[in-house]
Amino acid sequence: MKTSDASSENFHFDMSYPFDAGIGLNPTTVAYISDVKGEDPWLRAFRLQALETFLATPMPRNLEPYGIQNLDFHKIRYYLANNQVPSRSWEDVPLEIKTTFDRLGIPEREHRFLAGVEAQFDSEAAYNRMQDVLAQKGVIFVDSTVGLKKYSQIFRQYFASLVPIGNNKFSALNAAVFSGGSFIYVPKGVKVKQPLQAYFRINAESFGQFERTLIVVDEDAELTYMEGCTAPRFETATLHSAVVEVIALKNAKVQYITVQNWSNNVYNLVTKRSIAHENAQIRWIDCNIGSKLTVKYPSILLAGEGASGEILSIALASDQQIQRTGAKVIHLASNTTSNIVSKSISKGNGLASYHGLVHVDPKLKNCRNNSQCDALLIDGASHSDTYPKIDIHGAGHHIQHEAKVSKIDEERLLYLQQRGIDPWQATSLCVNGFVNELIREFPLEYSVELKRLIDFEMHPKK
Repeated sequence: MKTSDASSENFHFDMSYPFDAGIGLNPTTVAYISDVKGEDPWLRAFRLQALETFLATPMPRNLEPYGIQNLDFHKIRYYLANNQVPSRSWEDVPLEIKTTFDRLGIPEREHRFLAGVEAQFDSEAAYNRMQDVLAQKGVIFVDSTVGLKKYSQIFRQYFASLVPIGNNKFSALNAAVFSGGSFIYVPKGVKVKQPLQAYFRINAESFGQFERTLIVVDEDAELTYMEGCTAPRFETATLHSAVVEVIALKNAKVQYITVQNWSNNVYNLVTKRSIAHENAQIRWIDCNIGSKLTVKYPSILLAGEGASGEILSIALASDQQIQRTGAKVIHLASNTTSNIVSKSISKGNGLASYHGLVHVDPKLKNCRNNSQCDALLIDGASHSDTYPKIDIHGAGHHIQHEAKVSKIDEERLLYLQQRGIDPWQATSLCVNGFVNELIREFPLEYSVELKRLIDFEMHPKK
């Protein structure tokens, strides 16, 4: 085992993997993944088509200023697994993997407040379990491999329906080599009171993690899903490229909460999209800390009359880190409502940029949106940009947008320091105050964790 900082997630184990696709991306890599998983011919064909699309699609030019061209896809390992079937008992999880999740506190959280947990280690889920009472009500919570095999009728109906292969270069990459992720189905009328959680851990060097999550919440059902993501720091690049699809049917309520704390060698390129049908409610709560480059814009399609959507996001960019985050809401039906609140913090040479889209289709009536983008600059070297796009057709809608960029209050810092508080602790208090409105929206256990992470980021690095 190697470890460098016991106060963070920056540790890893040197391991040998029984299942290893090797280095590089080509049809042989895709065939290996498909063979190991024992997939049907249609899925192998889907993967190979996605690989062709990925190779034929140029790198997004708008990411070139952020160094995306330095990511060498031929030096990445695309599939590493210790096991193929997740355990239902922590005691049966391999020692190194179990120790990893013990240190991250996942078993403890399961016992205290979660209705179910999935823990993914590199390419596959090592552990998956849900409360028996939910299973008796017909709730499904498994990894994507089990979902495809055991629940293919539901899975195939919605799979790639919101994020098709050709949506973008990285969604095509995910479609070619995806492994792991969650499949959740909540039947009609079932309300899952406690959260389900998935935790995605990268352990290996020069590795790419490509989970694919599909959540279907049926009519009048409710779900809160939480995911956490971490990786140790390596000198070489690590890639994380996930796809998430969330379907909320009539009158359903879905809340999707993310707290990521990637190390600063991770390229985090994620596509997240949801659809809300008649009177459904979808809420994304997103916290992005760490990574070399994060590109992520949770999206909501308001497809049914009376549907509502909300996207709340926090992004913290420290030295040499780039957080390119935002939100997209597409109003496709009348009498729909959306709310976007974005808070970003930049420190050192960090860059936090907001990219937003609010679109209202023609001929719609009584659509409402509120967008608020606030940025906080810690020092003179930090940067923040805001790129909102508001595309409204027709009349009679209620749309408002507010954006604010401010520097940290020097008088407030001085006041705190005069009362014996260290400068970095004073800065941390101000940052926590800036995002406190959103932190309160996280479950208690996560809000405490977020404050700890902010303290860690504000602390002077040795």
